Amino acid sequence: MRILLADDHELVRDTIVAFLTQQPDLEVVAVNDLFEAMDRVDEGFDLVLLDYSMPGMDGLNGLEKMKEATPAHVAILSGSADRNVAQQALDQGAIGFVPKTMGAKSLVNAIRFMAEGEVYAPVKFMTEADEEEPHELTKVLTERELQVVDGLCRGLSNKEIAREIDLQEVTVKLHVKTACRKLGAKNRTQAALAAKEAGLF
Repeated sequence: MRILLADDHELVRDTIVAFLTQQPDLEVVAVNDLFEAMDRVDEGFDLVLLDYSMPGMDGLNGLEKMKEATPAHVAILSGSADRNVAQQALDQGAIGFVPKTMGAKSLVNAIRFMAEGEVYAPVKFMTEADEEEPHELTKVLTERELQVVDGLCRGLSNKEIAREIDLQEVTVKLHVKTACRKLGAKNRTQAALAAKEAGLF
């Protein structure tokens, strides 16, 4: 897989490159800003990672420009953007949103998912309430159950959810059953609807 990483923070850029180049199947090209990324995107990449606040981005306009310039999947990387920006990026066709606070293993997994065409956004980041009081359902469902229900809301199968959150399919099935019981749902479709109606996803 070929990854194009554009970030003007040298330390962050070098750290991410170090994480990714440890993987034998990942090749990374790192640049400083959107302009340089646009110049090199024709070299052929599976995934383009754009820092949200680097020179040339102008908010999410840079995402639009890059999407027009390449058939590759394009994702947003940020250390400062909130979940509203993340959601807007996804709504505008980004393959994912990656906070810079992610651990190395999670980052590598996320990049693999996105390079293969799977939409990625951290459940915890995307479901945190703007105010300090957490969503009522986060008190009922465990973090794993929330991840599974997020997958249900996106129409994923148990197998796809298992692959996305690195669990055994049988474990995901158990989480689905438990989440359904807690949500008062008879099946996975009702569970997804209940979560959406409650405003969790």
